[in-house]
Amino acid sequence: MQDLLAQIFGVSFLAIFIRSFVPLLLTALGGLFSERSGVVNIALEGLIIFGALSGAIITKQIEPALGPLSPWVGWLAGAFVGGFVAWIHALLSIKYRADQVISGTAINLLALGVPPVILAALYGSSTESPKVDYGLPLWGVGELRFSPPVYFAFIAVAVIWYVMYKTPYGLRLRATGEQPGAAASMGVNVRKMRYSAVVLSGVLAGTAGVFLSIGNLDSYVRNMSAGMGFIALAALIFGQWKPLGVLGATILFGFLQALSIQLGGTDLLPPTLVSALPFVVTIIALIFTGRSAAPKALGKPLDG
Repeated sequence: MQDLLAQIFGVSFLAIFIRSFVPLLLTALGGLFSERSGVVNIALEGLIIFGALSGAIITKQIEPALGPLSPWVGWLAGAFVGGFVAWIHALLSIKYRADQVISGTAINLLALGVPPVILAALYGSSTESPKVDYGLPLWGVGELRFSPPVYFAFIAVAVIWYVMYKTPYGLRLRATGEQPGAAASMGVNVRKMRYSAVVLSGVLAGTAGVFLSIGNLDSYVRNMSAGMGFIALAALIFGQWKPLGVLGATILFGFLQALSIQLGGTDLLPPTLVSALPFVVTIIALIFTGRSAAPKALGKPLDG
């Protein structure tokens, strides 16, 4: 039994845990910006996919010209595309007052249909892109070597906490999500705040996608997000829409995902139960968390 526990919770487990937890953290932090401004962002899953696809394709296309610099450009491209798709969600939700859940769902559906078309047109395969010759570099020691988005994610937690609670932008953002009418009466441009917040959510979710495609693997694979955007949204709710709460929630869900991967190679539990474990705990967490801490104006279109 001791040998089995050592096998499950060894250094390899820590590496898997970090790789499982980082994209959740980046995506949930992105959702934090959007929902703190009052815009529901159920499109996080689609934003991850668009970021992953763009990062892999751009990196592959410019490798002959830029060589080792290409994945850095691919990272920027994935973040930009994530931000652009999020801007479309913001436009529909803010300017045209569309139902925010329906708008986000439409983006998730596009993320299912658009990548196969693009991949088939470029490479003749609708399921994956060619492997890149240059992925993002790995920094660290032994099995604990990770690409730059991992380190970026940890820095982002501290930066976002500071921005949210110690800067005028953070104060305006929180006021926009709680009392947009009162914020507007104090001179805050509520629409601009919401646009900026939703775009930031896309940039961070796109970065999570880049990590999946060229920071962890070396190509884009169809549906590689595997529900990560929805788990990140659950972590955001479970974390009470606070940066440190989101960090704790994503650590929990990342741990469960890593545990399911490790247990998948043992006979301790049935394989179906092991694979469902993160999602079961996610549902339980949402049942007990509720929406008590949600921004008061979340999901409510602006008047006028």
